[in-house]
Amino acid sequence: MADVSGPSKAAAGGGTAAPAAGLPAERKETRPAPTGSRPGPGTVTRLRRGLATHWYAWVMVAPVVTVIGVIVGWPLVRGLYLTFTDADESNVERRIGVNTIDASYDFVGLQNYVDVLTGGHFWDKLVWTVVWTVSCVVITFVIGLTLANMLNRKVRGRSLYRIALILPWAIPAFVSVFAWRMLYNERSGILNAALEGGGLSAMSWLTDPFWAKVSVIAVNVWLGVPFMLIAMLGALQSIPAEQYEAAEMDGATAWQRFWNITLPGVRSVSATVVLLSSIWTFNMFPVIFLLTGGGPVGSTDILVTEAFKLAFQRSPRDFAGSATWGVLILILLILFALVYRRALRQQGDKEGAW
Repeated sequence: MADVSGPSKAAAGGGTAAPAAGLPAERKETRPAPTGSRPGPGTVTRLRRGLATHWYAWVMVAPVVTVIGVIVGWPLVRGLYLTFTDADESNVERRIGVNTIDASYDFVGLQNYVDVLTGGHFWDKLVWTVVWTVSCVVITFVIGLTLANMLNRKVRGRSLYRIALILPWAIPAFVSVFAWRMLYNERSGILNAALEGGGLSAMSWLTDPFWAKVSVIAVNVWLGVPFMLIAMLGALQSIPAEQYEAAEMDGATAWQRFWNITLPGVRSVSATVVLLSSIWTFNMFPVIFLLTGGGPVGSTDILVTEAFKLAFQRSPRDFAGSATWGVLILILLILFALVYRRALRQQGDKEGAW
């Protein structure tokens, strides 16, 4: 008879019995180490890994970053520093012959910002700048979208019309402004000649404050329509024609097709274009400076032309004040861009919810 007391004795004695034949051995439970116990890669390691993976992109971007840093970054930092000083033409470093006079301006903190924001001159220019920007952008957008709708149809000579409408954008801005200045000339301008030929009196286009503002807005609209036209025409051509055909078969009117198909179809493009156009118009220096010089009596000066005059035309040249105006302009544009993009995002979220 076989002895069966061996395993029992082993169990009783605390020994470990061997596994029976044909049964799998018992596996020990292994638990993963806590995540926090593993040392993560440091910042230097991640940076090296990123450079090794995307080195080609960094090489391609490096020249652009360098140029922007030199051309934009350094003047921006320098201008920001000058806003905290009383630097002007009389106390900055300058050279007279072979002699160099060291800078003697002092640090004044936020005094320049207090002086600008508490004075009425800045707010007057800001109001006109906002009116100028909104008027130009709205009129440009309406005309550009209207012309784009017209040129999006199959009409005879459409290519010729497109070239003619894009032509103002191809001409340098200063050439266009000088041409318009001749048109606005009170004595020999074509506009006044046409008015007098029709039995009307000549207009003081550039010497009357009201008409000077109307004139600069008209010129800027004329310069901005081609860009808006091209952008809107591209957006319209991306809308499937089947949507218009289906809406027409359902009996939708032309206005209903425009409101329910065209406007939603160009919304993404128009949002970006309006933002860019607003920033460009807000800083549109050439039209104001070359057409009216800010006159008459500073009535057409916007913020950027006023900042330019503070630094380069008025005596003594106020470098600290001009830099302060520049920084405030930058802050206003950043705030506008943030609020505008946030409003568009909220509007998109509401439409998605619907």
